[in-house]
Amino acid sequence: MSTQDVTESNCVVDVDFVPSTDIQEVQSLDNRSDGNESRGIKRKKTSPTWDHFTLQKIDGKIKAVCNHCGRKLARESSKGTKHLLLHMERCPVRQKQLAKNHIASSSVTFNLDPELGRKKLAEMIILHEYPLSMVEHSGFIDYSNTISPMFQMVSRNTIRSDILKIYKIEKGKFREVLEKNKSRIALTTDMWTANHQKRGHMAVTAHFIDDSLKLHSQIISFRYVSCPHDAPTLTETLSSCISEWNIEHKISTVTVDNCTTNDAMIPLLKEQFDSNCFLLNGKLLHMCCCPHILNLIVRDGLSVIGDSIDKIRDSVAYWLGTPKRYEKFEDTARLLGVTCTKKLSLNCVTRWDSTYLMLKTASLYKKVFE
Repeated sequence: MSTQDVTESNCVVDVDFVPSTDIQEVQSLDNRSDGNESRGIKRKKTSPTWDHFTLQKIDGKIKAVCNHCGRKLARESSKGTKHLLLHMERCPVRQKQLAKNHIASSSVTFNLDPELGRKKLAEMIILHEYPLSMVEHSGFIDYSNTISPMFQMVSRNTIRSDILKIYKIEKGKFREVLEKNKSRIALTTDMWTANHQKRGHMAVTAHFIDDSLKLHSQIISFRYVSCPHDAPTLTETLSSCISEWNIEHKISTVTVDNCTTNDAMIPLLKEQFDSNCFLLNGKLLHMCCCPHILNLIVRDGLSVIGDSIDKIRDSVAYWLGTPKRYEKFEDTARLLGVTCTKKLSLNCVTRWDSTYLMLKTASLYKKVFE
């Protein structure tokens, strides 16, 4: 019999691998169903498994050979086709082929939307606070071109404009939320100074509860405040923010730090608007910041051991002064068997918890300081 493929019931048998005397035996096995083999009932198989396997007689036994990777599996009536299905799902060659087909089909149906890509890029920069210059970094450009060669990378000025557009859109949405809101709005405000520019900025946050009893906290203003940072200047900045959002008739309280400048700002703020806008004509308008009050209380208590705290702070500041000093500090800690891995830290005078953390860490290195 010449070499040819014998096809039966979606199963192909290569005669080169099966002796001619055994062809009828292979065909008989191929045409029997698993449940009827013992009774010799011939029936064409409908399982999709046989689209991926070929029956061959190897060393006197009938084997199911994978069409993808060539692995030989037992073909016995007692085992059925479950083990063949498992291999078909896990076959590495078949999985790679499926992945290639998926990529090929995706590349055909995918349509690049440059506007959506720029929007998502701007949202990523906003979310993770990335620098605008990242869009001009060669590594990021190469990565973007690898993902989508058709996407045209924008400059930092363009992405800045996109971010400002997103800001205006979100600002308009939040303005509608405030207009529909029927409850009062509590404001908190504080000054913030940039270390690298030494310029002061005022941050204003609105807090309110909507009709679903859900608490909202949103920054509604973050603007530069020119010097001097006295009461009239702060009042002008805060009142312009309130007028911009048109919420003067909804304000319940204004929470500020406990300092003389803020104490003088609140009466001036009341003069900027009608007293009927505020609760009880503004008697409850001024609220003191509780964390600031707590910080003042703790600082007053720590004044009892102020000299000791100052000495510890000076020691920590000395060893953190230069990298060489800190390396020497770490080497000494290792020689003394101090296994603590916490880093020394300086405290901030306006945060009592930072003083606590400084003392807690320094106490672990007591032997090293000595």
